[in-house]
Amino acid sequence: MSLGVGAALAALALPAGAPTLSLAANDGADAAPPQRVVSINVCTDQLAMLIARPGQLLSVSSLATDPQTSLMTAEASAHTLNHGAAEEIFLMKPDLVLAGTYTRRPTVALLQRLGFPVEQFAPATSFDDIRANIRRMGALLGRRDRAEALVAELDARLEATRTATQGKENRRRAGLTFANSYTSGAGTLSQAALDAAGLENIAKDFGVRGMARLPLEALVMADPDLVVSSTKDYGAPALAGETIRHPAYRALAREKTSVDVPTRYWVCGGPFTVEAVRILREAADSPAADNLAATARRKP
Repeated sequence: MSLGVGAALAALALPAGAPTLSLAANDGADAAPPQRVVSINVCTDQLAMLIARPGQLLSVSSLATDPQTSLMTAEASAHTLNHGAAEEIFLMKPDLVLAGTYTRRPTVALLQRLGFPVEQFAPATSFDDIRANIRRMGALLGRRDRAEALVAELDARLEATRTATQGKENRRRAGLTFANSYTSGAGTLSQAALDAAGLENIAKDFGVRGMARLPLEALVMADPDLVVSSTKDYGAPALAGETIRHPAYRALAREKTSVDVPTRYWVCGGPFTVEAVRILREAADSPAADNLAATARRKP
């Protein structure tokens, strides 16, 4: 957005019907729920689509239709798509804008300056965060009962996984590889999924917190039981999938249990994140993984 357009928007009065009060302090007890909700972040897109009543959610971001990052592409196609530009959001006259804490800062700042209520959600790094974000979205949209039902569903599926992992000996070790050789450690949603699946993360051996690069040599030497990747290989000249194209990585993946957890299951936190836990647990319990573990125990 040009500075000229931004200045022009900032100078305009609020459009007719636009709100002047933020919903940040709304406890959902008396205030009427918003009627024209716009989401400009793929994570708030999905939470809003799960919780909003029909007709309440006016627009979601274009990323909501990307199958790499969104599980709700079909649902997203039923909404007007936006590209997170202040001009287009302004013209929609929303009474609530949903954003992530890392959403385009100039857009968020300008919308707030114009008086639009903007609620920002931080990325979930744990299942407690997911529960809190679901409940917060339910409160903002006046759909607390729907939010509690989603939390109950999430907890039921997590409990089923915990029951399945009880009594498991020799917890399997997992090595995670994402685009550009990144891995994730403590304080990430990926770590929370590994914990729920009863798996150890080799990133702990290297003191990784958050996201950090893990050299291929370190991954191979760590000798994980499961090799977990969410990286799509776009081929040359893209370098993001360089690690998973390397012969050493491919040899490791053939020797170990190789697991693909699609990015869309854990790039955003939601009830669907339990699917990442299920995929990991099933891989750890597979006959191939059991055979590899038995072979490893027999090695001198």
